[in-house]
Amino acid sequence: MAAAEKREQLFHFTNLPGKKCLSLENSATTDLLMKWSMKDTIQVQYYSYDKLFQSYQKDDFALDFLTDSQVMSTLSVISSRGSWGGLGFKAAKVEVEPVPCTITSMTIFDRLQEEGIVRESGSIMKCFDEFYEDFQISDELRKMLLMEDSDNYEMYSDEERDELLLRIFKHLCLGGAVCQYEDDIKPYLDTTKALYKELISVQKDASTQDLRVTSLVYRVKAWDKDDHQFYPSEDDHEQTFAYLIVDPLKRHVTVFYHRWGRGIFG
Repeated sequence: MAAAEKREQLFHFTNLPGKKCLSLENSATTDLLMKWSMKDTIQVQYYSYDKLFQSYQKDDFALDFLTDSQVMSTLSVISSRGSWGGLGFKAAKVEVEPVPCTITSMTIFDRLQEEGIVRESGSIMKCFDEFYEDFQISDELRKMLLMEDSDNYEMYSDEERDELLLRIFKHLCLGGAVCQYEDDIKPYLDTTKALYKELISVQKDASTQDLRVTSLVYRVKAWDKDDHQFYPSEDDHEQTFAYLIVDPLKRHVTVFYHRWGRGIFG
């Protein structure tokens, strides 16, 4: 955790308003996000930065990002009243969690069918209703994602669950506060693939010709000078998140943000 104590800003940022996350804006996806109660609570924004970034600088990078004047005036968040607006506070302290991002294939989801969570047709196996925190669990998919005592929880290791690809999948499957869940796995997989592909950067390894992820990913939280947590929101929740996805080659940073249950229609 890093705190802003009489330090010079190392990185400066420029908003890139012309760059859009197309996978979130096509009509098929917006319809799904509306159904999943995420359309008005999810956002992707883009910035460039001015200096070489290395992973050991992650705390300084995040603190500079959340105190930068251009970020302060352009970064959008959802307030406690449920409306979109500016950041409102300058970060005095940040917590930066590195998020593994190494997967370049969707084959990891083949296990859903192999373990009987999804039928060959793509339909998701139902189960008796259970409740876990804010979530109603009516199928084996959400049970596997949320409940450690589920028979299928260990089909993915902790290291695999930590990967950005599986995090995106989980976020989409759980949805927002009034989510209407899918009966078929395909919408979740298709949306996960499109969003992941657009959020990360890859390049081909010269020696093996295999694709390799070049993005560095961090989940970020921030507090103001009065030790009040304000980013991504005042309260922690499974479905409230802010990821900084850094492309060190292009010197771009992507902000992938969602707040649980606080959209204008939430």
